[in-house]
Amino acid sequence: MNSIQKLYRVLCIAALAMAISCHKKEFLEAKPDSDLFVPTTLEDCQALLDNEDIMNETPVLGELSADNFYLPYAFWRGLNTKEKNAYRWLPATFDGLTGDISDWNAPYKQVFYANVILEALSHLPITAANEGNWRAIKGAALFARAHAFYQVAQVFAPVYNPNSPGEKLGIPLRLTPGVDEKSVRSSVHQTYSRILTDLLEAGSLLPAEIPFNNRNRSSRPAAFALLARTYLSMDNYPRAKVYADSCLLLHNTLIRYDTLNTQINNPFNKFNIETIYQSRFVTTNVLRGITVSNCIVDTNLYRSYAANDLRSVIFYRIHSSGNINPKIGYTGINQLFTGLATDEVYLIRAECLARMGHVQEAMDDLNALLKNRWRANSFVPFAAATADIALQKIMEERRKELPFRGLRWTDLRRLNKNGANITLKRMLDNPYQLAPGDLRYTLLFPPDVMNLSNMEQNPR
Repeated sequence: MNSIQKLYRVLCIAALAMAISCHKKEFLEAKPDSDLFVPTTLEDCQALLDNEDIMNETPVLGELSADNFYLPYAFWRGLNTKEKNAYRWLPATFDGLTGDISDWNAPYKQVFYANVILEALSHLPITAANEGNWRAIKGAALFARAHAFYQVAQVFAPVYNPNSPGEKLGIPLRLTPGVDEKSVRSSVHQTYSRILTDLLEAGSLLPAEIPFNNRNRSSRPAAFALLARTYLSMDNYPRAKVYADSCLLLHNTLIRYDTLNTQINNPFNKFNIETIYQSRFVTTNVLRGITVSNCIVDTNLYRSYAANDLRSVIFYRIHSSGNINPKIGYTGINQLFTGLATDEVYLIRAECLARMGHVQEAMDDLNALLKNRWRANSFVPFAAATADIALQKIMEERRKELPFRGLRWTDLRRLNKNGANITLKRMLDNPYQLAPGDLRYTLLFPPDVMNLSNMEQNPR
């Protein structure tokens, strides 16, 4: 058995242990993919990390459950079970569905790849010639694992509560590639502690320069940006600000939207100057940029843009039917962007500054972003007399800047926990509603996961 076949077998067995479906017949008949091999060199490890179809996809169920868009009933009826149920917040999203649940499987496959690489590195000596590359690859593997754990936690773990982080169950934290390792649920506190631990070490190992021709690769600014995002989701505003600062010290470039072509459906490409790290949603029948005209942008969101705000024509298009649909985002392809970019980091720092009472600094960050979003010479800087007014304005602009990026579901969870009282509503064959703090803000683990383990299911 050659090295490719060996790793293929390992992947299948490990995937089964982590509920990544791999039926016996399919395994026996399938041919190994050419990009699967046992990593015995640093080049092998880098090749695994560069597999974008595996390492750079993120769950989509949170976005399908959020309030950025709505679907016509006739289109909704044609969706698969998972998408139909996530859209209307049914208690059992998967409704007995087995097999490839990509929202779970994709990130845990990334965890497995990262663990395979970390294990391989433990057997690869550091030399004067390879030290920089060795450190960068270890940092990238730790980043990939943390990024995957974070994505899973936003969908399948309860929202982080700083007042009681250890009381509720989080997600399985697989830290080795061993197939005999039993999957157990950590606490929410343990989940976020592991994410932070991996990212902090990654930040000390990764290169300070963003690999501009390989945005699928992580970097120190990416680790800092994800630390800022993670701490924000934990309501730890001082720490989120520290890492937003650290990221922007290394990369703070913004795109002037008045230099973009507003008439085309793909004004961005994956190498745009704001992107720090590229990732995208797993494949869905709903969110494919301009190719799905039945994904209709929320009317209140679309109407919130001012006349001179170019985001209304950069982010959206008016279909011949009159519906407002999302355009292609920072990926430059139909799968929408869920990565890390400087606009988000500016907004994180602005929010943290406002919550910490630093009103002018908060508004300076917000205005630095917005002056790059409006038509040339049309933007008048915003001012705020109090921290509450500043925060309100920042959150309004966060809503307008970051739709369809996989962030809204996390925002709804954390903001409602803190009293925002946002109720979501759908109208299909019947009305559906999701109240603040509802248990359905945490999705159930997929059936295969429960069938293959003795882990406790999320409550309903």
